[in-house]
Amino acid sequence: MRYELMGSLRVIGPAGAQMLTARKIEIVLAVLLIRADHVVSTDQLIGEVWGERAPHRATAGLHVYVSELRKFLARQRPGTETICTRSPGYLLRQDDDEFDFQDFLALVEVGRGYHAAHRYEEEAEVLQRALALWRGPLLGEPSDGVIVGSFAAWLGEVRMECIEMLIDVQLELGQHRRLIGRLRQLVADSPLHEAFYRQLMLALYRSDRTGDALQAYRQARATLNGELGLEPCRALQELQHAILVGDERLLSARV
Repeated sequence: MRYELMGSLRVIGPAGAQMLTARKIEIVLAVLLIRADHVVSTDQLIGEVWGERAPHRATAGLHVYVSELRKFLARQRPGTETICTRSPGYLLRQDDDEFDFQDFLALVEVGRGYHAAHRYEEEAEVLQRALALWRGPLLGEPSDGVIVGSFAAWLGEVRMECIEMLIDVQLELGQHRRLIGRLRQLVADSPLHEAFYRQLMLALYRSDRTGDALQAYRQARATLNGELGLEPCRALQELQHAILVGDERLLSARV
C-alpha cells in the first residue's frame, strides 16, 4: 500500500486511490504516518486534533476516530492490522508500505550525491522526479498541530532546497533563458527568499539582459528594506558588483 501526504492525503491500495472525508481522522492518520513504527501517545494525538481546545470527552472521541481509521485501512487491505494499540497510545506499522515523503527525501539525497560528483544531467533528472511528487501543502492545508505543523515546515524547507538545487544545476547546464519566467514567479511567491533573486539576476545576465539583472537586484533591495529593514545578503551584493564590472566568470555556464 502507498500513502501520500504531500497534498491531500491519499491511500493507494489494490482498489486505487482512496481519501478520507473527515478532517480529524485524516489528521490522526497523518500523525501516525509521520511517526510510523513509533508510539504516539493519546495526549499527543489529542493535541494534534484539537489543540488547546480539546473537549471534555476527547479521549473517547479519539478512540472513535482510531476505530474508524482501522476500518478504513482494513477495507484497503483486508486481514492486516496496520494500527496497533501500544501504551500510552497507538503505533502504525510501516512494514513494506510506501510513503511519498520518504521517496521525496530519498530522491533529494540522491540529487545531493550527483551534485557532489558533478553529474549534473542526472542531478537535474532526479530532482525533477522529487518535485513531481509534491502535489501541494501537507494534507492540502496548514495544520496547527505541533507534530504535523513542524513536519510540514521541515518538508517545505527541503522542497525549497530542492528547487534551488534544480535551478542551480539548470543554470550550470546553460538553460538560463528558459528559467527566467519560472524565477520571476518564484520571486513573486517568495519575495524574501534571496536565493531566487540571485538565480534570476544570473539568468538575466547570461541572457544578455544586464539592465534587467540590475533591476532584479533593486527589486530585492527594496523588498528586503521595506519588509525587514535589511540590505541584501553578501552573495547578492557581490553578484551585483560582478555584473557592474562585467566579470566574465558569470558566463561560465555550459551551453
